[in-house]
Amino acid sequence: MKIEHLGIAVKCLSQSDDLFARLLGKPNYKQESVEREGVTTSFYELGESKLELLEASQTESPIAKFLEKKGEGIHHIAFGVTDLKTEIERLKKEGFVFISEEPKDGADNKLVVFLHPKSTNGVLVELCQEKPQKVL
Repeated sequence: MKIEHLGIAVKCLSQSDDLFARLLGKPNYKQESVEREGVTTSFYELGESKLELLEASQTESPIAKFLEKKGEGIHHIAFGVTDLKTEIERLKKEGFVFISEEPKDGADNKLVVFLHPKSTNGVLVELCQEKPQKVL
């Protein structure tokens, strides 16, 4: 495992992109909408890890609810894994609780699952695996 990225919930992606571009001294490398989750994301590379800024694109999305309850700030930590299904099974045996055990498409070409914060000391943990390349 490695820290793949830190997710930061923001109210205004354009303002936050400006702030983080100035802070990091470089622009984002990707902006992407994940309609199913009601979020627009913006990614910044930081060595082997990344920052993901998340803006709600729907009023009932998980990010909108997070912002309403807690305000802007760190939303989740994502760990990159090579075999998501194996990690899910391992962590279930260790007693961790998942929001959903079925991997789904996430941003930045990843398959993702989330562990419930109640089983991880209040931290939303995402596990992500690079999607396999499609063979033509």
